[in-house]
Amino acid sequence: MKKFFEKNEFLITMMFIFLYVLINSFCINNLGLFNYKTLIINTLFSIILFLIIFLLKKTSYYGIKKVKNLKKYIYFLPLLLIISVNFWNGITINNTFEEIIIYMIIMLNIGFIEEVIFRGFLFKMMEKSNVKTAIIVSSLTFGIGHIINLFNGAATIDTFLQIIYATSLGFLFALIFYKSKSLIPCIITHSLLNAFSIFNSNNDYIVTAILLTISCFYSFYIIKFDKD
Repeated sequence: MKKFFEKNEFLITMMFIFLYVLINSFCINNLGLFNYKTLIINTLFSIILFLIIFLLKKTSYYGIKKVKNLKKYIYFLPLLLIISVNFWNGITINNTFEEIIIYMIIMLNIGFIEEVIFRGFLFKMMEKSNVKTAIIVSSLTFGIGHIINLFNGAATIDTFLQIIYATSLGFLFALIFYKSKSLIPCIITHSLLNAFSIFNSNNDYIVTAILLTISCFYSFYIIKFDKD
């Protein structure tokens, strides 16, 4: 299995990206993000991804491990700011308790899935040839990939703003993964940012500006002070 994966890494990576987009679009358009069936489907996808990494004995390779030197990254405090952006303008609750739980679990799964696919599979595959290209392509692919939301009923301006901050976050996450060798901070940040979005009452322009600013400054800090 390990040899087959390594030999067909590109095709397998593209297959997972395609399957994820296809399955997620189907769930959003036909089931919705407050449906337990969507929860089950996304959870199964997460489990399958983790099992593949585990069976390949590549958990460490794909960053499923702790960060050795938290101090070097100032304990990832800027990531806490990113997660908290959903609460900067107060908390809005427009759904039932059951809907909130279902939505949050789905979003936790999506955060894990997207990090493993875009920062794990895609980045590690391209890193072998050129690190800079891998960081740029993985972040652009992740950001621009949100254009699929247009076909899922999202407004044009909302999708455009999402592409902007998703690309900047994608760049930061790829950088963190490359420098720290751990995907855990990215998974946690991405998953919680997604999950807490159900309480978000912020203006989309404000969210975009905040996430873009924090991502750029923290990326600059990591590039400047982490020379390893």
